[in-house]
This record gives sequence, C-alpha cells and structure tokens, in this order.
Amino acid sequence: MPTTTSFSALMMKSTAKIIVGLAATGLLNACSGHKPAVPSANAMVVKPQVQAARKIHDIPPGKLPVQRTVQDVLQIYGPYATGKLKSYFDKAKVAYPPQEVTLIALKQEMKLELWARDSGEFRFIRDYRIRAASGVPGPKLREGDMQVPEGVYRIAGLNPNSHFHLSMKLNYPNEFDLFHAWQEERADPGTDIFIHGKAKSLGCLAMDDETIEELFVLTAHAGAENVKVVIAPHDPRTFPLEAGIEGLPAWTPELYSRISREIKALSPGRKPVAAAGL
Repeated sequence: MPTTTSFSALMMKSTAKIIVGLAATGLLNACSGHKPAVPSANAMVVKPQVQAARKIHDIPPGKLPVQRTVQDVLQIYGPYATGKLKSYFDKAKVAYPPQEVTLIALKQEMKLELWARDSGEFRFIRDYRIRAASGVPGPKLREGDMQVPEGVYRIAGLNPNSHFHLSMKLNYPNEFDLFHAWQEERADPGTDIFIHGKAKSLGCLAMDDETIEELFVLTAHAGAENVKVVIAPHDPRTFPLEAGIEGLPAWTPELYSRISREIKALSPGRKPVAAAGL
C-alpha cells in the first residue's frame, strides 16, 4: 500500500494530466454538451442582442452544432458583463480584472458570494442567487449520488459550448477527495461538476444565464488558475459546520475545518446578508 506522501504526489501528477486532457478535448462532457456558436464578427454588444444570443441553444433536428471559442464568448458577452462587474469592483475599490478571485457557494442559503483582491486584501464584491443545487448537506462520495460537492476547488477550465448556456468546470475530485476515495476503496467518486447556466442541477451549481455570463467573463479575464471556489453546506459565519451528522464520513470534521478556515479568513467579522435578487 502506498504511503500518504507517495499517494499525494501521484494524485497531483494525475490531476495535472486530467486538466491537460480536458483542455485538449474542449471540456465537452456530461454537463457541457455542444451548442451553436453565435457569430462574433463586428458584434454590437447591447443588452437586447445579448438576450437574443442566449436563445440560440436549441439545435434543430439534424443540424450539427458549430463550435465557438472562449474568445467568441468574450466578444458576445464581455462588454456588457464587464460593465456590470466594474461597477461592483469600483464600489469595493478593487481593480478590474483582479489578481485573485474566490467564490463562496453556500448550499443551504442558495447563495454564491464573489470576493476578489488586487494588490491588497480580499474584499466582498457582490453575491448571486444559486438557482438550483441538487442533493443534501454533506460531501459528494460517488458518481450518480446527485450531490453538489463540498470542499475547496479550482476552476479546471471554461466551456463555451455547454448545453447549459456556459459552464466552468471544477477540479472535483481534487486531491483531498481522491485520497479519501482511495482510502475507502470507492472506485468512482464521480466527476464533471460545473458552475453553469440554465437553472437546472444534477450535482452542479446552476445559475441564471446572465450570472454565468458574468462569472465566465470574470474568470477568463482574471485567469482560471487565479479563481478558487469554496463550497459549504451552509454559512459557517452564521453557525458552525456540524460534522457529526449520521451517515457523514469520519473525515468530514477535517473537511469542514478547511472550509470554515477559508471562508472566515476572507471575511473576518462580516455578517451574512441575503443574496441579490432574493
């Protein structure tokens, strides 16, 4: 049996290979099917045209989808999304695009908080309503359990050709998830977890289309490698994360401790507020 250290090194190498492979294949998988590209040449980006672009997701029978790129998406949605984002960044006194971004997803509250920093400390920018998130409190353990994962993740890639309008793939299972799956001999901890549009969830975080446009554009501008996603069962600033619930794995206290530290380090003394649009 490999040691924890050797297994950790192996997982890091494997994860790197997976990410490279995803980039090479365009991230076209379970939550990220094809959709037609919207022509980007000389696109006039005003709100009515952005709304019209969102409707081009129904592929007529017998028609093959046309691939579009991240750059196409930035040309279509970038100016409008950036204009909205900059107003929040200016208010928070954070330069746009920021050096680092952290998204805090709170499953119980159905809220996604956006935090960012330039050369200074992280500041709260704004929050969004999560429109759909399947499952119950607790970490994701296996393929098909319909659970939204809990943990500290990174954006593995951007998919401009998603059936769910746009999507951003999380690096679930990360090293922590893989290590505990290996310990418990769970051969298939699941994969293909996204933040996406269309407000429907099968284990993903589903946002409305305008929100995923903002998040996609922000991530592209900041660099996916600079975006962290923390997913918690509820807000630990309201009351502690309880790991003693029947049926949760024995390692859940360690996981919840990590999640709590990440969130509280970002927002010392911040009192939770209702998400925008609630």
